[in-house]
Amino acid sequence: MNRRIIGYYNYTVVLTYLGMISACIGIFSAIEDKIWISIWCLMVAGLCDMFDGTVASTKPRDENQKRFGIQIDSLCDLVGFGVLPGVIVYTVSENKLTAAISAVFITLAAVIRLAYFNVLEENRQKEETGHRKSYLGVPVTTIAMLLPIVYVLHRNGILASTYCFQIAACVVGIGFLTPVYIKKPQLAGKIAIVILGLLEAFAMYFFGNS
Repeated sequence: MNRRIIGYYNYTVVLTYLGMISACIGIFSAIEDKIWISIWCLMVAGLCDMFDGTVASTKPRDENQKRFGIQIDSLCDLVGFGVLPGVIVYTVSENKLTAAISAVFITLAAVIRLAYFNVLEENRQKEETGHRKSYLGVPVTTIAMLLPIVYVLHRNGILASTYCFQIAACVVGIGFLTPVYIKKPQLAGKIAIVILGLLEAFAMYFFGNS
């Protein structure tokens, strides 16, 4: 079928694209040493990712649209939760060698984690209907919850060394590749995550730019 423009464009992918745009802004901000802004962008990307699946499930989609959704979500997640955290870690760190290693590691771990997820998810959708009930490995969005905490603690002198960013990246990267099953959060879990996110936003606003 001939198309005027490649891809699928409807409201089901809006949050996914907004998350990726936020991640790109975060990368540009980190390069310009505006880490406070880049951390906010990371949090916005995490918020978009949290609800994009819920939005997508409200519209009936054919097989190609479902497969496109799987791929585009993971590709955008790679930018938001692989590349952006890596750039942040490298920019804020004093030891550029170890920072580069940890930045590359979390990005590579995210690539592997997301590619493997795509394989499993496509196979799952061929065999069963409904939503996924669990994740294999720590979700890549975990870094969007952890890095703002590390940033606030570092800005206020509680974690004095910039190595804290590198350690956080490596720990989360290992989590991406660890074959543990984590139950997908339901409504109560999502509410708890939103509350935690609001607390982080409060901390970022009042203590993250001090």
